[in-house]
Amino acid sequence: MSFCTVINCMDGRVQIPVIRYLQERFNTDYVDSITEPGPNRVLAEDRDSAQVQSIFDRLRISVEKHNSAGIAIVGHHDCAGNPAAKETQLKHIEAAVARVGNSYSDIQIIGLWVDQYWAVHEVYASNSNP
Repeated sequence: MSFCTVINCMDGRVQIPVIRYLQERFNTDYVDSITEPGPNRVLAEDRDSAQVQSIFDRLRISVEKHNSAGIAIVGHHDCAGNPAAKETQLKHIEAAVARVGNSYSDIQIIGLWVDQYWAVHEVYASNSNP
């Protein structure tokens, strides 16, 4: 059994496209999902330390117990939790990838954007290899 991890929006429209993308991208059987409304903004802005800590607590379980092969952070079109424009969300994704990378520099971390057609696009990747 192989795993990767996604820090994804709770929006059900993005779940299946992202899972399918990540299974292929990291060549894994399973995707551990950590969901929050607008997680790219939550991690980038770091305004709620309890919420950020909760994400990192769940991430630690996936990395340590499931030996996650990679981590993805997602932003998407029409997000209720992060209603910012795409350009702002892309900046949030980049900042969130960097933030997670500070704790997990040995795992590849990627940023994903899900467009209005629910297609997944890789928009950022850390320098670590999967």
